[in-house]
Amino acid sequence: MKKLVVTKLSQNFREAVTLQQDSPVPLPGDGDLLVRNRFVGINASDINYSAGRYDPSVKPPFDIGFEGVGDVVALGLSASASYTVGQAVAYVKAGSFAEYTVVPAKQAIPLPSVKPEFLTLMLSGATAYISLKELGNLSEGKKVLVTAAAGGTGQFAVQLAKAAKCHVIGTCSSDEKGGFLKSIGCDCTINYKTENVESVLRKEYPEGVDVVYESVGGKMFDLALDSLATKGCLIIIGFIAGYQNPTGLQPIKAELLPAKLLKKSASIRGFFLNHYLSEYKVALKDLLKMYERGDLVCEVDFGDMSPEGKFIGLESVFRAVDYMYMGKNIGKIVVELPHSVNSKL
Repeated sequence: MKKLVVTKLSQNFREAVTLQQDSPVPLPGDGDLLVRNRFVGINASDINYSAGRYDPSVKPPFDIGFEGVGDVVALGLSASASYTVGQAVAYVKAGSFAEYTVVPAKQAIPLPSVKPEFLTLMLSGATAYISLKELGNLSEGKKVLVTAAAGGTGQFAVQLAKAAKCHVIGTCSSDEKGGFLKSIGCDCTINYKTENVESVLRKEYPEGVDVVYESVGGKMFDLALDSLATKGCLIIIGFIAGYQNPTGLQPIKAELLPAKLLKKSASIRGFFLNHYLSEYKVALKDLLKMYERGDLVCEVDFGDMSPEGKFIGLESVFRAVDYMYMGKNIGKIVVELPHSVNSKL
């Protein structure tokens, strides 16, 4: 089978990752499922993973890709108590950039069908849902600023804040993205390429915003921090602006941080999904229900508008990562893996 493997630690995905053509198909253990991946998700942190930033003790070669949706093609005896061959499942586990992935049955999420929309909920949707629920303290009338609002996780932060009857402001990089944000209920959109974010926020929200869902870092973090209202909270779910740097960071104006927070009785909270896994299944169940009721838009970007067209096959994961870092995507970037005849089990 084909799979992507990190063969050299680097935040440059193309340098770090190799496409292996003839890896053996892994065998499921007693409590495992063998999943044939049909759709895999691209995440900003894929390049953090390829740079070895999450676990410095792990040395190449190692598998990559955080999430997949597909069907069960083989399974262990214990796993067969809950699953059957042909069943649609989703999962979050390192090693999804492969034609087949072994997934512990306990970690799999059964799905009604194999659809790319379900993939958008696994990491991107769950991050927005749990962070806003646990840290956002959302209530009617609160003003919520979402940075990179038209991205994979931003789209859910916007919709969940609107569901909580908040007033939502979203930053984005094009008028097309602004149009998408309006379509999912965003009250105010700011195109940071053509508008001065700081001026717009100061003019429209002189009292500041109550909650910021921040994933950009660098200058956007500084702006967001300055826009906080008294007792406001800034939730950091990432800082994509720095991931391509050797350190993984973009400088911020940190020396003034204590004074800024004190002056406003404000807070900054970090959110990393791995620390909230106890909330995960409940969150996902609720998100799936919302989607099935038609209360949640799960926007998928297959790269149809990218120069070389739709992201199909593991070869196109490299293009898909580039596309994300060019800031082109609307919604979650997903790569489709067609079933190739010569990768029979």
